[in-house]
Amino acid sequence: MLIQVKDVEVHYGPRIILDKATCTFGYNEKIAVIGRNGAGKSTLCKLIIGEESPDRGSVKLGADLRLSYLEQKDPFEPDETVLEFLMRYSGKQEWECGKISVRFGLNQDFLWLPISALSGGYQMRVKLTAMLLRDPNFLILDEPTNYLDLNTLLFLERFLVTFNGSFLIVSHDREFLKKTCSYTVEVENGKVVLHKEGLEDYLAYKEEQLQHAMSFNKNVERQKKHLQSFVDRFGSKASKAASAQSKRKQIDKLATIDIDRPMSNVRIKMPAIAVKKGQALQTKSLVIGYGDKRIAGGINVHANKGQHVAILGDNGQGKSTFLKTIAGELPPISGTYEWGHGVKVGYYAQHVFKELHDNDTVLSSLEQMADNSAPRQTILDMAGSFLFGGDDVRKKVSVLSGGERARLCLAGLLLSQCDVLLLDEPTNHLDFDTVEALAGALATYSGTVFFISHDRTFVNTLATAIYEVKDGGIRLYPGTYEEYVYHLQTEVEAELGKN
Repeated sequence: MLIQVKDVEVHYGPRIILDKATCTFGYNEKIAVIGRNGAGKSTLCKLIIGEESPDRGSVKLGADLRLSYLEQKDPFEPDETVLEFLMRYSGKQEWECGKISVRFGLNQDFLWLPISALSGGYQMRVKLTAMLLRDPNFLILDEPTNYLDLNTLLFLERFLVTFNGSFLIVSHDREFLKKTCSYTVEVENGKVVLHKEGLEDYLAYKEEQLQHAMSFNKNVERQKKHLQSFVDRFGSKASKAASAQSKRKQIDKLATIDIDRPMSNVRIKMPAIAVKKGQALQTKSLVIGYGDKRIAGGINVHANKGQHVAILGDNGQGKSTFLKTIAGELPPISGTYEWGHGVKVGYYAQHVFKELHDNDTVLSSLEQMADNSAPRQTILDMAGSFLFGGDDVRKKVSVLSGGERARLCLAGLLLSQCDVLLLDEPTNHLDFDTVEALAGALATYSGTVFFISHDRTFVNTLATAIYEVKDGGIRLYPGTYEEYVYHLQTEVEAELGKN
């Protein structure tokens, strides 16, 4: 036993997050942590690393435990170099920091650079180095894949596959969890349950159990109906009174199996739009950036209506800058872009929720964002798909978390019936079943989509074309998404081979 969670209760106000949760984690367990948003996954991680304390129960750490965790907030100080940070954070000598950093592709030249000069991907490598310098045998990683470019994601994946120890990973990236984890923990209804099987096997088992429960309940209801028919027919007859009473008792004893909302039941239906042909977007010698700072240039791309274009590349290369520019939020430095005739463009980015009004409810916000022709039931169905079910639609925007606001804006955009959707990291803050439902819905969408995402399942389901943002330019990638990922994987393997 390395970590023991016993009878833990956690309450946020009147809301119960964990309810007598009990679980034990041991050696060489590579564990995927899954569950609905708000189920308590991050709370579990915070309890283990000591950032939060349980209201009741205990979290015991074994004597042999050497715990390290990947911080979501950057622990760097202003103007600190990579080496200065690693030595301060880990308390290790320069030679030790250099030895471990090479494993993450950080050679001597990187050690003397200020961390602020590094891309987000390389900053993640620095945090991984710092984590490993503490010689851990158990890692905690809470949403490590959010905002990571695919190249760094593949690097992290490779590191975890070869890590000699245990870890807990909270992630909504199904492909990432499949490749790195052999155990599954589900946090559901206040409980924490460890299953000694990988994610795919566990989800298949859950689906089998769900189908069994539904079949059982159907048979029970059929029996009840048959018995009730006898009671209704003969209950008032004296000669059949004893038999009718016996049937009533049988009905009372027949119990169905309670079925919790299954992980894979999310369905998102895209509102229909008219199918249009012709040009969706044309750029000519487009140069993008901020003020006089050029990010990428010489952009000459053409997209037809109905295409679903994935915009891929390392962080800092200009993916979001390109999307902001064609959304009209950022003026081009030079060159032009032109949308097809009569298209209505909708834009989703992580900052858009700032435009929401605190006094509005979830429902009134969606009604304002939806197309005027959208029926109320369609709006409610879309709200439910993004985890605003029942009374949640009456919640004020002011009490929503950042993730809930992001989901609200995404739901509103899908209801707006735009001809073109521009989506910047739409899968962040979504459970992986919701991610897959969103990808499936968008794949049937007859309009045009330009999107940025590092979720491989999402991209593979949705993309019909790829724009690669690299070395100061943007071009149409000639191959498939599988070929693009394979190319990056070979680069990662080659880099690891050098070190």
